[in-house]
Amino acid sequence: MTDTDTRTGAAPTGRRRSPVTQVPLSTTPLPALDPKLPPWPGGVETSGGVTLHVRRTPGTTEATAVYVHGLGGSSTNWTDLSALLAPSAGGISVDLPGFGFSEPAHGFRFSLDEHADELTKFVEGLGGPVHLLGNSMGGAVSLLISARRPDLVRSLTLISPAMPDLRPDPRRLSDPTMALAYLPFVGRGIRRRLAGQTARDKAAQVIKLCFAEPGAFPAHRLDELAEEHSARAGLQWANAAMSASTLGIVRTWLTRGPASLWSVAPLVPVPSLVVWGSEDRVISVRRARRTANALARGRLLVLPRTGHVAQMERPTAVARAVLGMWERAEGNAW
Repeated sequence: MTDTDTRTGAAPTGRRRSPVTQVPLSTTPLPALDPKLPPWPGGVETSGGVTLHVRRTPGTTEATAVYVHGLGGSSTNWTDLSALLAPSAGGISVDLPGFGFSEPAHGFRFSLDEHADELTKFVEGLGGPVHLLGNSMGGAVSLLISARRPDLVRSLTLISPAMPDLRPDPRRLSDPTMALAYLPFVGRGIRRRLAGQTARDKAAQVIKLCFAEPGAFPAHRLDELAEEHSARAGLQWANAAMSASTLGIVRTWLTRGPASLWSVAPLVPVPSLVVWGSEDRVISVRRARRTANALARGRLLVLPRTGHVAQMERPTAVARAVLGMWERAEGNAW
């Protein structure tokens, strides 16, 4: 199988569901993807009064794409996809506060609303609307921004966004034994084992969770991820950011009424693409069709044999779908 194999608008289950318009895939030639491409250069930038660590992908047009990672991820999650889309839009991959190498401001509490507020200010400072692409937690953040400030957003791409999914399934953890770590008696040994894991062990567990085919993850990318995990281990705010952001997601999932993400989605007026992996263990693909249907101009692409980070596992397929939306949105055909 290649990452150009797709299933457009396919229902994730056998039950009959409302139709979703088929996703048109772009036929524009994409750049050759360098399998050894290193992460794009990064640095700390201030925009709109907000300081974040970002990685920039040089583009050849005036359009800008802003890429937003998921829980536990970083700006390096977008290396390949941003390279494929660079001829159509220069890329800015952000590290959200407390992730990657973005130090959170004093008093930052890591709720989804706060992440969205900070990124809104950052995007506003860039000048002009951007193409916004978010994965997992970054998808929920991007959804909030697009609903509240559509003037800042040209198009929205959600890749396995963190829509409410409260399944009590330990397989959703990078290491299922983490669920037992704080139980009496057995927990002490599990905590010792977890503490003794190397950065590479932890990186490999993340890939096993997020990829449908973890064996296909390039060794050099695993080295990069392990290096990043090792570097973040020395940041005093890293663990707190992870824990508090996780809690912030769950709190949002428990919210009902106008603040629910299901109520927010219909408020997004911009062209929107929802991409989901059929083998996503983190956020169930059963949320895919409802998410696309909730968006005013949403279309759905389900990728077979793909996990939670389609932009990393199937970058070419995702790039063709995103570019297809951009091309048709420019002609008001989306």
